[in-house]
Amino acid sequence: MERRNFLRASVLGASTVAFSGSLWQGAALAAPAQPATGPYGALQAADANGIRLPAGFTSQVVARSRQVVSGTSYTWHDAPDGGACFADGSGWIYVSNSEINPGGGASAIRFNSAGTVVSANRILSDTRQNCAGGKTPWNTWLSCEEVSRGFVYETHPFGGAAVQRPAMGRFTHEAAAADPVRRVVYLTEDETNGRFYRFVPTTWGDLSAGRLQVMVAGSATSGSFTWANIPDPDGSPTLTRDQVPGSKSFNGGEGCYYANDTVWFTTKGDNRVWQVNLTNNTYELAYDDSLVSPGTPPLTGVDNVTGSTSGDLYVAEDGGNMEICLITPDDKISPFLRISGQSSSEITGPAFNPAGDRLYFSSQRGTSGSSSGGITYCVTGPFRR
Repeated sequence: MERRNFLRASVLGASTVAFSGSLWQGAALAAPAQPATGPYGALQAADANGIRLPAGFTSQVVARSRQVVSGTSYTWHDAPDGGACFADGSGWIYVSNSEINPGGGASAIRFNSAGTVVSANRILSDTRQNCAGGKTPWNTWLSCEEVSRGFVYETHPFGGAAVQRPAMGRFTHEAAAADPVRRVVYLTEDETNGRFYRFVPTTWGDLSAGRLQVMVAGSATSGSFTWANIPDPDGSPTLTRDQVPGSKSFNGGEGCYYANDTVWFTTKGDNRVWQVNLTNNTYELAYDDSLVSPGTPPLTGVDNVTGSTSGDLYVAEDGGNMEICLITPDDKISPFLRISGQSSSEITGPAFNPAGDRLYFSSQRGTSGSSSGGITYCVTGPFRR
């Protein structure tokens, strides 16, 4: 498969991203990504923050759990998880979930045009194990509860009360990705027999009502699919994943990312990145660690995923050797960074600022291995744009 230019984009104002280019120009059933030298070269020795980066890149600590965010009076939350960036005039906001239960919720840090912290605040409180989520085109953050019959909460980084969105289904939510073309939101489920869903709002921009649908497909790793309505999105007494015969099972749904008529999502249980072509309703594998040949798979513990404007996917590891790996448009995979000395943690919340020259992410449990030891970082450098 040739994914050339699948994410090539330009930022238009505070909230609009325009995508161009083409997807999958070639065989629909080509081999998944294989190891290769990365576009930025080899990783250098660990820096003062314990992060190994390519030459020309630098890291900084933005926030630590249970410590006041520098330049503010706000104490950063435990177990930072899924995140996203929002344009805010000449600056931006980074939003991060808290994967603790009870408590959960989400926080936001506002930066000026120089990348200096201006303020920080809570945008969601008193929820349960908020893991990943997704950004909407109307600049809200969907914070998802990773508990049985969990909810999606729509939060407001720019101010406003968070709202529970039960119409989007009650299940073990993980990530969400908005598709402005089809006017739907894709949703992953973190269960060993989880499903891949989409929510079709009655009115685009209003998530209070609509239809929850599930992917229906065969058991193969590639093929065609359809969508079927979930009869009871509340998931009681029958769980949503058990309501539609023929719905496709996925082993531990994690990160989810949309761009240019394609949605990618990851499954941690089998270390795969799935690629769904929405123009012809087909799916296949973008990466599978069992199909790496020759050599050792560079990416294990497959988890959160995001993309850059150049067309590169960045996939974070839950465990593994604590790397964010990069999958290029020509299907080559390599480590982009590695965190040293934090083997009891996981990397979460990768997200680029609007200009695409800063990558934010967290080590959920840091050096302590505890949810109270989370560290949120920023990497700056010559990212391909």
